[in-house]
Amino acid sequence: MTQAGTPLRALILSASFGSGHHRANDALDGALRAAGVNLQAHHADYLSYLSPFERAVTAGTYDLWLRHAPAMYRAFYDWTDAETEPKALTGTFGWLGLQGMMRDVRQTAPELVVGSYPTTVALSNTARQRLGVDFLNALIVTDYRVHHHWARPEAELLMVATEEAREQMARWRIPPDSVEVTGIPISPEYRALIGADKVALRLRHGLDPATPLILISGGGTGTYRALRRVLAELAGLGRRVQVLVLAGASSRGMSQVGGATVHQLGHTDHFPELLAASDLVVGKAGGLTVAEATTLGIPQVIHEPIPGQEEHNADYLERHGAALWARELHQVRPAVLRALDPDENARLGQRARQVSVPDAADRVAAALLRRLGR
Repeated sequence: MTQAGTPLRALILSASFGSGHHRANDALDGALRAAGVNLQAHHADYLSYLSPFERAVTAGTYDLWLRHAPAMYRAFYDWTDAETEPKALTGTFGWLGLQGMMRDVRQTAPELVVGSYPTTVALSNTARQRLGVDFLNALIVTDYRVHHHWARPEAELLMVATEEAREQMARWRIPPDSVEVTGIPISPEYRALIGADKVALRLRHGLDPATPLILISGGGTGTYRALRRVLAELAGLGRRVQVLVLAGASSRGMSQVGGATVHQLGHTDHFPELLAASDLVVGKAGGLTVAEATTLGIPQVIHEPIPGQEEHNADYLERHGAALWARELHQVRPAVLRALDPDENARLGQRARQVSVPDAADRVAAALLRRLGR
């Protein structure tokens, strides 16, 4: 569609805690342009607003916890998931990185500021108050459960994944007219790949079309602690499988480990096609990966999700029959074998599609345009 009309100046904010926040924002950018919006967007990473010391404290501590002390992260997640959370912590959301935010607001003069990371909304609200400007302050929630940090009263519009999440926003006393159920925005590539020929996709990427294909979900930063243990379980299934390792791959190339042919690919631009070619996803449960896999009807076996948010994502899928959650390592092998059974795989895939929102990016774009009166 040809872009026309008054330009929409937008500041689109992400945060490099994994790749999901960026993927959601890229999907929104594409959906706005596809809707014919003359979009003038500036994309910014919230972490770029912080000083090296502030990045070390925030992103560095997060990475350290995930790699070496996930129980500490779970404790932090639970401690902050309450209205009794110390104001000394929540108060930082409105000023940490403020100079960078104010610089971008001045330079872009946005009509819209939209983030996919919760604290950006508080920061942009402070910036508009300090600068005396106005814009629609919006937030895309990229998890399936609303932690206290997502319930931002500074936002005029909060877009959530499910009706359950809308109800959770209400329990945090967020006004109902500030919340819309849109789903989590994903690239249109996934919608185009619904029902794609798995055999053709596997042949295109040099994979065996006849052997079950398992994709490891390890997160965009490669911090999946259970990767080696999961690979050992997949190697000992007692049947041949192919395994794709993307982020977190220790090297590049193909190797045979027990009954598993392991393809270590690292970061790749072909993730959508590789996911569509797969029979099963095993590993973490990041919000974007869940949204992408369910759109394609790919079942999941979840093991060692990030404490807190990904555990809630896993619970959501498990309750809706779209995934199996192997809480202990010894449960991984039987869960994978069960999920590879053709009948069970079809059942799980059907349930996955039932909870998917393939056009979520279009819904987010439409919600924003309505609020802007466009």
